[in-house]
Amino acid sequence: MVKFKKEVMSSKVYSALKDMIADYRFKPGARVNVEKVSRELGVSRTPVWEAVRRLEQEGLLKNIPNRGVFMVEMTLDSAFELFQVRGALERLAGRLAADHIDNRTIEKMSKCLEDQLKVIEKEDPLGYSRLDFEFHSLVYKATHNSSLEEMLNSVRTKMQPVNVHIMPILPHLYQDHLRIFDALRSKDPELTEKAFMGHNENVLNQIRRDMEVVARSKRESRLLRTSEKIGLR
Repeated sequence: MVKFKKEVMSSKVYSALKDMIADYRFKPGARVNVEKVSRELGVSRTPVWEAVRRLEQEGLLKNIPNRGVFMVEMTLDSAFELFQVRGALERLAGRLAADHIDNRTIEKMSKCLEDQLKVIEKEDPLGYSRLDFEFHSLVYKATHNSSLEEMLNSVRTKMQPVNVHIMPILPHLYQDHLRIFDALRSKDPELTEKAFMGHNENVLNQIRRDMEVVARSKRESRLLRTSEKIGLR
């Protein structure tokens, strides 16, 4: 019985810490204070460290000896791969959700979209990210396919440490959400799938632009170092 209670506690702390990550409590590359998390959750450090080890295995955290625990900062290349996977899975999710969605979920999505518009007007990318997570989660739940929902949520959680410059395309992503919402409300599987394809392509295009900026910056840095070496000679 004691062992069972310990496993339940460990699982609860793991879920709580994972929820913190999903709620953008920690920025990519930021330090996660284990002591502070322990106090906040009202538990000892042991179950928190157990949760940290599990999240390390999932690629969300890294424990650096003599430095501490840090959020993983995902590369743009990895982000691109993840969004490709998400795009393929969401096409199926859209079709299934269109067949099963109910009025209560439609109402929740409508309210979520209203809130999204407010945070866009405030230019609040973090607030939008949270509402984006909620919007997509409602679609996943509406599929009535627990295996697909689990895979999609796993992919989305891994995306949390991604530094993508999303602010310039927020209005476009919001319009994508409106198209997805209208397609789901019409219970049209093909239209919903098409809307999701367009939505994910918009994000992939932004990642491509970010990758080009990074590559250009690296080229310019190399040229500058080369010029400095030539000048020193």
